[in-house]
Amino acid sequence: MSESDKQTQSVISPLYGALDEAPLNPRHWLTVLTAGMGFFTDAYDLFIIGTVTAILTPIWHLTTNQLSLLNAISLLAAVVGAVTFGKLMDVFGRKAIYGTEVTLLVIGAIASAFSTSFVVLFIFRIVVGLGVGGDYGTSAVITSEYSNRKNRGRLIGTVFAMQGFGLLAGPAVAAILLGTGVPHALAWRLMLGLGAIPAATVVYLRRKIRETPRYSLAIKGDEATTAETVRWVAGSSSHTMSRTIEGGQMVGGQMVGGTANGGSTRSLKAKLTSRPFLLRLIGTAGCWFLMDIAFYGNSVSSPLILKALQPHATLLTNILIAGAIFAVFAVPGYWMAVGLMDKIGRKWIQWQGFLIMALAFGAIAIIPGVIKNPVFFLILFGVSYFFIEFGPNETTFVYPAEIFPTAVRGTGYGISAAGGKIGAFIGALLVPHLLKAFGIGGVMGIMAGVSTVGILLTLIVLPEPMGHNLEAASGEVLDQSQSFVPPVSVSVRKKETA
Repeated sequence: MSESDKQTQSVISPLYGALDEAPLNPRHWLTVLTAGMGFFTDAYDLFIIGTVTAILTPIWHLTTNQLSLLNAISLLAAVVGAVTFGKLMDVFGRKAIYGTEVTLLVIGAIASAFSTSFVVLFIFRIVVGLGVGGDYGTSAVITSEYSNRKNRGRLIGTVFAMQGFGLLAGPAVAAILLGTGVPHALAWRLMLGLGAIPAATVVYLRRKIRETPRYSLAIKGDEATTAETVRWVAGSSSHTMSRTIEGGQMVGGQMVGGTANGGSTRSLKAKLTSRPFLLRLIGTAGCWFLMDIAFYGNSVSSPLILKALQPHATLLTNILIAGAIFAVFAVPGYWMAVGLMDKIGRKWIQWQGFLIMALAFGAIAIIPGVIKNPVFFLILFGVSYFFIEFGPNETTFVYPAEIFPTAVRGTGYGISAAGGKIGAFIGALLVPHLLKAFGIGGVMGIMAGVSTVGILLTLIVLPEPMGHNLEAASGEVLDQSQSFVPPVSVSVRKKETA
């Protein structure tokens, strides 16, 4: 930990020392599980629609415009959900709204399964999208504010990596239903309805979660509740914590100051329109926008891309190929990013991911014969997926949960996620039309250009939060002039052991 981080920790509250330096424990993983099951559902619901619309096109005689709208409308609704829930988190607290977003997912998924027309399905896909958008901000921010310093990237990244299992579940469910002869008229309904199950399993856990210690102290000023929550997370004595926040105490031969120790922060004064937060917001929202154009454009439309690659292959064959790409390339990419997030940093993972994406997409676009050789195409396409995950798909989720102050963290995250989902909407909406107009090579050339812009934006605008406590990473502190106060967690554990 740097000297400035140590000063930051003492300026805000010694309680954060216990939280930042707490060893990784089951309570951290309970928070991750509670958040991660929502992301499993998000991925399943967002990507299964590509297979559903491929089935529905001949049944409901969907036009290309209708197909594109069904593929993309949840993503557009997610923009509204992300911004709305992000702002609500900052106004009413994390706990007050957590669980509402997955309830929307459950309702939307079940209602979608019983849709009787394009219009009805379109409406309930909007409900799904609102829940998905809300889940992005609430889950990431809550995980961030509960995390310790050393493993924060790993914990937030694990929440998002659950998306990988959702990506696998979609093709697996579709393949089982179609492979076992379930009629298409029933199969698509089951595909949509099954998305309600994983979300429903965590509604109760989300409604019962404690308010995050950073929100309860920085925004509410509730020291007693904060101390109790920190004790629950870090395992320190509630009595010792209470004494610590009552203006300071002698611990392990050192004077530990309370929250009213003269330090000043900008948590309550922070504005996203001022430096450095506006530049950070441009970086987080912009990079997420660019990444999602490529990721969602290719993923939601993967049945169409594979159909263009192999016109005579069956829908089941292309579903199995898509599932194999996710399993072999995407899922390992997620977990490599999780494993290295706190070792090599968010920034490096993000820009190198964009770089390899650009090279892979560019190779497909310009090397003669790639599109006519399915094996060569699928290898390059798979490599792009690996570095999307071991790259900006993971880091764009982690970044905005770390680099905005507590008072505006939800709003900053919501705007960032909204930027991503605008890109996802554009990608999912336009790729079917671009495939018709320019073919696979043209689409991949566009994705290469998008990825190149992502490299530049990452390198120029975004900081590296790895290794910093959340208050330092987010720019929470205005005045770091105070001398270092040792983290209370270390001293408390020594005292209790003695």
